[in-house]
Amino acid sequence: MCQVITTREMKQFIIDTLGLEDLAPEGIGDEQTLFVEGLGLDSIDALELGIALRRKYHIQSAEHEPASKDDFRNVTSLLDFVVRHSQGALAVGA
Repeated sequence: MCQVITTREMKQFIIDTLGLEDLAPEGIGDEQTLFVEGLGLDSIDALELGIALRRKYHIQSAEHEPASKDDFRNVTSLLDFVVRHSQGALAVGA
C-alpha cells in the first residue's frame, strides 16, 4: 500500500521536527530555500531533519546515492528525496 504525503504535511513535519512554533505551513513556500538566506536553517537543523525523516519514513539512502544539499534545498526537493528513497512506499499528493 502506498502512503501519500503532501507538501503541507512535509512543511508541518519540518516545523514540528525543528520546533519552529512561530511558523505556519503556509509561511513556507514550496520552492523557498530552506537554508541560510531562505528559511534560515543551519547544518544542525539539516542533521536533525535528516534523522527525523529516516525514522518517520524509513529512508535508507544507498551508498551510491547519498543525500545531498540539493535534496534539502526546498520542500519540493525534500519530498522528491523522501519518495525516491521510500522504495515505492510513498507518493506526493496534492
